[in-house]
Amino acid sequence: MVNNDLNKSRVDRQNLLNNDVALNELRVHLGLTGLVFEDDVWFTNAQVADFFNVSRMTINRYVNNYSDELLHNGYEVLKGQRLKNFKDLFGDLIYSDLEIDLSQSNIDVTHEDKFDNKQRLARLKSLGVFNFRAFLNMAMLLNESEQAKHLRGVMLDIVLDTLHKKAGGSTKYINQREEDFLHAVLKEPEYRKEFTQALNNYLEMGNYKYAVYTDKIYQSIFKEKSKEYKALLNLSSKDRIRDTFYADILSLVSSFENGLAYEMRKAFEKKGQKLTPKELNELFEEYANHPGNKPQLEMARTRMASRDYGLRQVIHDNLEEYITNLSSDEFQRFLGESSKTIQERIEENIDVFKRLKDR
Repeated sequence: MVNNDLNKSRVDRQNLLNNDVALNELRVHLGLTGLVFEDDVWFTNAQVADFFNVSRMTINRYVNNYSDELLHNGYEVLKGQRLKNFKDLFGDLIYSDLEIDLSQSNIDVTHEDKFDNKQRLARLKSLGVFNFRAFLNMAMLLNESEQAKHLRGVMLDIVLDTLHKKAGGSTKYINQREEDFLHAVLKEPEYRKEFTQALNNYLEMGNYKYAVYTDKIYQSIFKEKSKEYKALLNLSSKDRIRDTFYADILSLVSSFENGLAYEMRKAFEKKGQKLTPKELNELFEEYANHPGNKPQLEMARTRMASRDYGLRQVIHDNLEEYITNLSSDEFQRFLGESSKTIQERIEENIDVFKRLKDR
């Protein structure tokens, strides 16, 4: 996580909770035993309060204040038949959940001393329970608990360790673990060649034009020049920038270059001679700002900003407004069982490459 203060950043909290690979590591590391119900492990409000050494009223207050987030991550209020089934299994373990201030709780039962625990339990109409994700969510929210603070540190350590293990020690090329990357990187050179040939054939300008207009494309898509991008990812002079692009970003860059090459050729044929830099700049601005490109540009900025934040721990300052949490599917794409190194994918497809070579 870029922001180590999990209780201040919902994006960071959700990124951690959506990272199933890290969650599985946390399950093993923490070894928590809860109440097994409907193929999941649950903890009652009282159990969560005891674990974090806070009052049950504190837990209820956080449940009320962060209800949308906690419900999204698995907190439930059991009622009806499901509550009856839960009570049948664990009735003797949830008496302490009856002791809280009922006016502040999810428990709808008259609080009278003349009732014993079994009678009060029978009158229980609802009960709040946390699954493992919601339990971790509460740990990231609690300010009053030293145990929660310690657990947040453990979570961060495990998430970072998981990322680095999957990425082979560095997240620089974590983009290449995506299944679509190999196809994108194989197609990219031909589109790049179309663009550089167009610059060569249709633009009256020195050789520095290749770097200038490549930078203009990067700025149009993700608002950074090559030099700025390399500095953020700590790339060396030997590192090729496009080898660090996610597959869909690489495809968008290729599409942008191919489309611009086509527009340059049309303008050249209409004019009958090479374009001046001023003319190409005008053509470039018109192409970059075409309404048809906006949805793809917005998508690219969101994905680059969010993935680099969640996977590489990098913030692109010019794209900060686009940062959102990654979904579980996104984490699986780069960290799950189907994600592989580029070398592994090449070895799997070596027969295909040999056939292509022999054509």
